[in-house]
Amino acid sequence: MDETKSGYSAHVGGLVGKKLDDLNYEYHCEVKEIHLNTAKMAHGGFLMFVADTGMGNAAHQVSGNKRCVTISLEMKFITAASLGQKLLTKVKIQRKTNTLVFITSEISSSENVVATASGVWKILKA
Repeated sequence: MDETKSGYSAHVGGLVGKKLDDLNYEYHCEVKEIHLNTAKMAHGGFLMFVADTGMGNAAHQVSGNKRCVTISLEMKFITAASLGQKLLTKVKIQRKTNTLVFITSEISSSENVVATASGVWKILKA
């Protein structure tokens, strides 16, 4: 299931992804007015949405299209992203077991690393 176009993601919008190989995925988006906080930079919640959705989609795919849920998500905010910036999120599967997927990601603009994240996803039983 592609979570980038349904539910909450449909309201936030703009996240497009692709699988590079079995362990690596990329997601692209552009910072829009709706994504800004009062300081006119990308809201931290938007950046967490990008990381969580990208890593969750990767977990879903690597688990053989089983439903997966976020158990933990750690985010480090490195620098701000501003209106109009195009962001690239690189997602990497670090390890997959029968029940868990361990994933890292890096969100960057053309100039800087904006944020990094790591998390664990639980693979749900059918």
